[in-house]
Formats: sequence, C-alpha cells, structure tokens
Amino acid sequence: MFRGQSGDYKNRLRYTSLKPTLLRGSQSNVVPTHTVIDKRFAKLIVAEQALIEEYEERQLLGRERLARQRILRWAILQHYEICKTPLLDVTQSLRIAASFASLDAEGEAYVFVLGIPSISGAITASAEAGLQIVRLASVCPPSAVRPHIQEGYLLGEYPECASAEQKLLYSHAEMDFGRRLIAKFSFDPVRFWQKSGRFPQVVRSALYPSASHDPMCALAEAVKKAIRS
Repeated sequence: MFRGQSGDYKNRLRYTSLKPTLLRGSQSNVVPTHTVIDKRFAKLIVAEQALIEEYEERQLLGRERLARQRILRWAILQHYEICKTPLLDVTQSLRIAASFASLDAEGEAYVFVLGIPSISGAITASAEAGLQIVRLASVCPPSAVRPHIQEGYLLGEYPECASAEQKLLYSHAEMDFGRRLIAKFSFDPVRFWQKSGRFPQVVRSALYPSASHDPMCALAEAVKKAIRS
C-alpha cells in the first residue's frame, strides 16, 4: 500500500512516523496526553452513533453491517474527515498517493510504501501481523464516489484499540504505522508530473468530489453538524 504526504514527519528518534489521526500530537515528535486521547475517543463514540442514525434515516445499503462492526464506522469517519480515528488512510494506487503528496507540497513531496498481509475481502484481519485492512469501496454505498477514485483503504491495529484505557496497554511506537514502512520516496512535484507524460496528476477536485457528485459528502456534513451540537 502507498501513502502520499507533503512532508516526512519524524518521531523523537528521527524515524518516519505514520500515526493515525487520533494519536497525533501538535507535532510529530509530541505524544498527546491521556486526557487528549480520552476526549478524542469520546468524540469518536458520539460520531459513530450519529453515523448510524444518518444511515438509518437515509436507508442506505449496508446499514445493518455498519451498526454491528465498529471498524466500518471508523473507516467512513476517517475517510470523510469527520473526526479523528485510530485508522490510517492508504491507497493501492501509486498515482493517487503521488497526487495527494503533491497537493500542498512546498518543495519535496513524499510517497511511503507500507507492507501489509494479502488482502482477502472487504475486511482483512491478521492476528499474526496485528493488522486490519478495510477496503473502503466495499464498505460505502455504491453511490459513494470518493472511495473509488482514491482506491482507498484504511489500516488499523488488530485487535482494535477501542478506548483510551486500552490504549494505555500499548506504547505509541506500537501504534505507529511507520514501523511497517518498506520504503519512502521524495520527489519534486513540478518536475515529476512534467515528466510523467501519460501518468497525469489527479487534481484536488477529482480527489475530493463535491456533494453534487458524491452523496456521502452530504452525510458526512450532517454527522459533523450532529457532533458539534
């Protein structure tokens, strides 16, 4: 799997850090406090319930499965940037990863290659690797456009770290996907895309389709509004 970023963020030991949003500090080498993580988990629980209610109200396909499986709720909340979760966005497409890396890059952009077990369906869980992989296109309703364009997947620890108390049983290094890093590449976006020829960059409007093209965007906004109130 690939992940594109505009920067290569390092931990205290100066190794590349690829943490899920819920475990990120104000800087890559800063660990959030237990109080901060506890508040984030509390918000995540509220967002999960709001997501279930929106699915029920709209009678969307897969609502029963969504209500039963927490990892599916986390995947949608993370991918549509509704709130912080214990999952990390990745893609199977090198082109998509390079396009994401180039969006806000000031100078060099970065693509990271992560090693994962073989994928075997919508959700792949490996006890040996301690990893879950969610194929987002199989989780969202068929009308969702963004997961298909981005060829999006989510990585999460297995078993799930479902509370701040459970998180205390693990060190932050254990929940940093940087330890699954195989390789990383830096490049100049301007020169890279000029030389790509038939390998054009995917523009922001395509990576993030509007609500008029992707009905899941309207659902995401409704959930955001619900957790703010």
